[in-house]
Amino acid sequence: MSLTDPAFIKQLDALNLLARRVLRGSLQADRRTQRRGTGITFADYAPYNFGDDYRAIDWKIYARTEELLIKLFEVEEDTTVYILFDCSRSMGPKFDYARKLAAALGYIALNGLDRVVVHSITEKLGTIVDSARGRGKVFPFLRDLEAAKTSGVDTDFTACARTFQARNRKKGVVLVVSDFFFPKGFEEGLRFLQWAGHDVFALQVNDPQDLECPWLGDLEIECVETSAVQRVTISEKEAKIYREAVAAWNESLRVECSRRGVGLASTTSDVPFEVVIQSMLRKGGLVA
Repeated sequence: MSLTDPAFIKQLDALNLLARRVLRGSLQADRRTQRRGTGITFADYAPYNFGDDYRAIDWKIYARTEELLIKLFEVEEDTTVYILFDCSRSMGPKFDYARKLAAALGYIALNGLDRVVVHSITEKLGTIVDSARGRGKVFPFLRDLEAAKTSGVDTDFTACARTFQARNRKKGVVLVVSDFFFPKGFEEGLRFLQWAGHDVFALQVNDPQDLECPWLGDLEIECVETSAVQRVTISEKEAKIYREAVAAWNESLRVECSRRGVGLASTTSDVPFEVVIQSMLRKGGLVA
């Protein structure tokens, strides 16, 4: 299904309505900053100085105290939502599913007037959507995301996180959409993202076959990313070891995210994507 298909857009609209009810239209609950300006929420008073906007003077206080004070207001800023989308070849069987999840999250953010940036993750960081903000950018965002393809020869999450940190100085919400089967691990990458001050959320997508070992006997296995070939013999014993290793890896992701306060949602591609987004929203959004 195309990401701009009317039926898919209808599903996104329904999710956006839920987001507006649950999150008041924002992926991040607290958008207020400590910077003072001409917002709508009163924050404090400050002495009037030459050059200040005289319209901000509180004349009622002046009438009582003969002191010129101006009102300060909290500035409400748009949130930047960064989507780090795994485009490595290992995502192949679940790539379209993961793309729907990313599309839904970006759609909700754009309709909430947040800014959306989408980067691809492979052996290096790429750019899918440079920057988009507002409802008018929804369809260009969806078309750019739909044009993304799997590529690369390996996945280096740590290197991608380093590059991301160097390119994106503004703090925001970082959504990592991936299976998290990174050869060099995920711990350092998550650490770099948090070190930069971002609110990090991990959305893990597995194919049901990722969790099992469907092969038995003498086989020649080729890595989908590096094209490395290895001959192996798989018995029930090896199949069991495989299942246990995958379960242990996924559990280590859960523990690491919990330890760091990183939000985590894990799913398999046989679960309807809208059910996953609904569950995330009803649990309070993208906050650990």
